[in-house]
Amino acid sequence: MARDAAGYLPLSDYAALGDGRGVALSGADGGIDWWCVPNMDSPPLFDRLLVGHDVLENGAQGGHFTITPRGTFSATRRYRPDSNVLETRFRTDDGVAVLTESLNSSTAGRLPWAELARRIQVLDGRMSFDVVLQLGHRSGKRSPYMAKRGPYETFHVGSVLGLFLHGEQLQIDHRGDDRVEARLVLTQGQTEVIAIVAGANEPLVVPPLSDIDARIDLSDQEWRDWCALIAPDLPDRDFLMRQALALKVLLYAPSGAIAAAATTSLPERIGGDKNYDYRFAWVRDAGYVIESFLHLGIMAEAKAALTWLLNQLCAHGAKVCFSLDGGVEEGMEEIPVPGYRGSRPVLSGNRAARQHQHGIYGDIFETVSAFVRAGGLIDDRSAETLSHLADECADRWKQKDSGIWELPQLEHYTMSKISCWQALNRAVELADAGQLPTTCRDRWSRERARIAAWIDAHCWDADIGAYVMHPGTTRLDAALILAVRFDYDGHDRLRSTLDAIDAQLGAGGHLHYRYTGMDAEEGCFLACSFWMVEARVLLDQRDKALALMSGLRARIGDAPGILPEMIDPDSGEWLGNMPQGLSHLAALQASLALSRQAP
Repeated sequence: MARDAAGYLPLSDYAALGDGRGVALSGADGGIDWWCVPNMDSPPLFDRLLVGHDVLENGAQGGHFTITPRGTFSATRRYRPDSNVLETRFRTDDGVAVLTESLNSSTAGRLPWAELARRIQVLDGRMSFDVVLQLGHRSGKRSPYMAKRGPYETFHVGSVLGLFLHGEQLQIDHRGDDRVEARLVLTQGQTEVIAIVAGANEPLVVPPLSDIDARIDLSDQEWRDWCALIAPDLPDRDFLMRQALALKVLLYAPSGAIAAAATTSLPERIGGDKNYDYRFAWVRDAGYVIESFLHLGIMAEAKAALTWLLNQLCAHGAKVCFSLDGGVEEGMEEIPVPGYRGSRPVLSGNRAARQHQHGIYGDIFETVSAFVRAGGLIDDRSAETLSHLADECADRWKQKDSGIWELPQLEHYTMSKISCWQALNRAVELADAGQLPTTCRDRWSRERARIAAWIDAHCWDADIGAYVMHPGTTRLDAALILAVRFDYDGHDRLRSTLDAIDAQLGAGGHLHYRYTGMDAEEGCFLACSFWMVEARVLLDQRDKALALMSGLRARIGDAPGILPEMIDPDSGEWLGNMPQGLSHLAALQASLALSRQAP
């Protein structure tokens, strides 16, 4: 858990707190190093995750909110069962203490302000803590200041107004405009609560500290009540629920959108430049979350996310991703900070919406199909939108696109063609079920057959024994693992393709790179390996699936419950933005597949 000389923790030392609007990353040493206020895609109030100990040219420092035992200590962490309330147990030579953390909610759901609550309780002996509130400077664009308003300590960072609340046991040693330094000494049985209440461009309430303290346990109960709605007899339920809870953190409650991840610019390779802003809602990721929630019987969130998704597609057409509030984000700005362990650029915004990916057709129709199979009904406006999308897919499938991996090189990517086949296959099924107009049903059926014939004629390489990434190459694409889930024809060929992917893209025993050549640029993509587990189950290769799942679970290890985008197969280091929705989705789907086909 030790920070390196530049002030960075390993990414595996972080856990996530969430309230349906924002996400905070809490380090194992008691440092909150990332929190965007009030929304996931707002500028960060705390950004030490991307700045470390550096002091920038303009004097700005990385923001953080740290409660750390003095001297040498060890720490173990866990989420409370069926909850996103986090407990960190500190141990020193003099005592044992528990830090309990929550982004609080209420019995009515999400609070109309952001409330970060941190309760410190000494269980044995005596313990001293250093407490630091360092406000971020938004990369030098804002100059924070603190002020007294009556008895309250307020802080201001641009449009953010916040309160730093604490009890009388906290002794302030230094107070400046952007920094508070304090110490706290507690003995066995004593408790202190330290909290931040904040909002942006809005009035702010001042809750009693006792109410904030009580809401920690209330929030814990709300998480557990939500989990109780999910089938209690599922095999491997603890693992499944941890994935579901991580996905719930990424659900942006004000709109129903689902963020791909809660961070920006965490690198896919340390020191590399493949650093992107994932605080947007991808059609692919949203679709997979909705489908997973439907499998678990989580209907309210699934319906809200599907409604949001269909509204965006109706208003803006077939785009790759949307902002969390809705609409298309096409701008991107480089932020002048060092980046995690020197990995730059650090970016705000994402230009993926400018691309076209055929995969969005398959993703949305698979999602709607899952909704209908779960008993849902499609309204007339959505049915009209979907019919237009099916027609568009039938027209565009012969064109090149950027593929699932958002590549700058336009190609006839095999997985993109399979996604078009998948979309039209589901459109025909929905029309036959009376959920879509049947006017173009026969046309969709004919195009579906043409796509399958084209794939078999151009994308299969008999020498390799696999579907290749695109015609004219021998490179392989791990995304083709998903063709098994989509029930694409030709399981013998898919089984052979999976074997080739294991041979060429496998690494570290249980991990996989996204496609050929990525071993020189990035870590292994965790979702691909969980997709492989699911695919092996569906191809009646349960023993292979179990062995792979066991290896992946060992790779994840004792991390408290969130997953990254990638893992370095040699060092085991975590890479990429997190919590990564696609990793949690793939892990959940893999576990469900094993559960559904348990012997």
